[in-house]
Amino acid sequence: MVDAWCSSIHENRSSGAIRSLMRAFRTACHYGDDTGEDAKSKWSTMSSSVFNKIMLFVLKEMDGILRGLLKLPTSGGKKEMIKDMSKTKRWKSNNHLVKSYLGNALHVLNQMTDTEMISFTLRRLRFSSVFLAAFPVLLRKYIKVLLHFWGTGGGALPVVSFLFLRDLCIQLGSDCIDECFRGMYKAYLLNCQFMNASKLQHIQFLGNCFVELLRVDLPNAYQHAFVFIRQLAMILRDAQSSTKTKKSSQKANQSSKEAHNTKGKESFLKVYQWKYIHCLELWTAAICACSSEPEFRPLAYPLTQIISGAARLVPTARYFPLRLRCIKMLNRIASSTNSFVPVSPLLLDMLEIKELHRPPTGGVGKAIDFRTVLRVSKLTLKTRAFQEACVFSVVEELAEHLAQWSYSVGFFELSSVPVVRLRNFCKSTNVDRFRREIKQIIREIEANSEYTNKKRMTVSFLPNDPAAASFLEDDKNAGVSPLSKYVASLRQRAQQRSDSLKEPSILVGQDSSAFGSKITESDEDDDGEDSKGDAVFSSSWLPAGTRKDEESTEEKQQKKKRRKDQQDETAFDEDIVEDFILSSDDEEGSLSEAPSDEEASKKQKPSKAPSKKKGKTHRRKNKKRKKSNQVAYAV
Repeated sequence: MVDAWCSSIHENRSSGAIRSLMRAFRTACHYGDDTGEDAKSKWSTMSSSVFNKIMLFVLKEMDGILRGLLKLPTSGGKKEMIKDMSKTKRWKSNNHLVKSYLGNALHVLNQMTDTEMISFTLRRLRFSSVFLAAFPVLLRKYIKVLLHFWGTGGGALPVVSFLFLRDLCIQLGSDCIDECFRGMYKAYLLNCQFMNASKLQHIQFLGNCFVELLRVDLPNAYQHAFVFIRQLAMILRDAQSSTKTKKSSQKANQSSKEAHNTKGKESFLKVYQWKYIHCLELWTAAICACSSEPEFRPLAYPLTQIISGAARLVPTARYFPLRLRCIKMLNRIASSTNSFVPVSPLLLDMLEIKELHRPPTGGVGKAIDFRTVLRVSKLTLKTRAFQEACVFSVVEELAEHLAQWSYSVGFFELSSVPVVRLRNFCKSTNVDRFRREIKQIIREIEANSEYTNKKRMTVSFLPNDPAAASFLEDDKNAGVSPLSKYVASLRQRAQQRSDSLKEPSILVGQDSSAFGSKITESDEDDDGEDSKGDAVFSSSWLPAGTRKDEESTEEKQQKKKRRKDQQDETAFDEDIVEDFILSSDDEEGSLSEAPSDEEASKKQKPSKAPSKKKGKTHRRKNKKRKKSNQVAYAV
């Protein structure tokens, strides 16, 4: 019957066959739902082959069928086209087919769990995205589902979901673009609460997608960016005011002092967390990508002030990784906007901390990946690996900062203070490898100063002359200054060190963080994806758990129950403490409150009753175990 409908639709676009197929499509999408329908209907039972046939045909062909019935172009379109079409007779007689197709497809998307199946379905629905302009309720539901898949999906699903969202913003404009901006920003924040090496590339991919979406409508994106950056500024202001209040209240009594300490700690931790830092990096990437646009350029100055304030909020050695991230952001903004940002004081202050002038009493230590930490422990401060990472990072970022102005007329005056402070560090440090590193960058800075001084001796314009902006412009494009060559070698060294710390586990693919034309071109190759659709829907999957799977589900539950019983029997053969969750190391070194002994005893499972012969031995073991648990709780 389904084959007859499909052939009739292909041959003469039979309206009766289309309506019958859409009814079958609705039943397939809702198959297994507890809707109370008559069990004697002809669609009360459906095999997986029939389900796959209906799904594949409708998803592949229905967009073209609907466009043919409505006399619309074969692809693309804008919301104005749909609004004009909604007044015609053709739309009134066929709009129920469009709504049925989009609504039932959305329902089955919520039932799917396989990422390839979801990706194929979204690719096909993406061609019909313009029809959502006529159904605002469905549009909001689609945006919600797409944001969920974009933020939490694996494989190609985040890319497909983002391309669907971008098409909606391009085709529908103001109907959905505000909701997409806010939803993607919220989904990005949810992914940034915790950080490790495996999530690094996934977070970078999400940030690149968000920046790409901002470029769809820059005037509207500026309004959202202004509001979000202002929120970051208000959080930083509260943290700074709490820190000042804490310092001014040291002569008060002990109780008020503790209250101020708690409030100040909570306020600055709102800044010194991954969510806040990733937001700064997100807007840094947005401003760098849109630096040539007049809409986004005014946001560079307030963002620079926020980043500088965050870097100076808690000037301790434990937060050096966070400060280095802020400095990298400032260097990126300065390079993209061609504006001077005073980065060197932030870097040179790091060389004056007492930890770098003491011998590493903590040993060599493990290599530190500054990309995945914001704060290091007190033991790590005393290791040789931390000291080397700090000095090398300061040299690399300072060279990056000075290389941006290595072709400026005023480079000699700009570099004079950093050179003096670098020489002071050389005299004060007793570590030969640090001294060699600092002397090397001093030689490169002096060579670059000599290079620019020779060039500016031949010019006749004044420093405030506009012609000074084009000074050594050809040499800058060629990158021939001594400092530019030195920075190139430092970048290679930093890349090698970064590659040695990378882990192979990636969430969304090897090249997903580099969002660009390659991903878009591969996604546009729909012929290859259609051939994959046959393989995707060839499984025995049916939505909402069919009757065929009930027996296998019961068997799985019985096996799971047996495994659980076996685990319960051997749960107390070893001292395994799985219910304890240790808190992370706070700034003051405090730990979360430990549960009481009564709560702990409730959590523990009752062990088997001991035999009479071994009763005393068992009680003795229980006492020892209880004492070890009490020690664990105390720790």
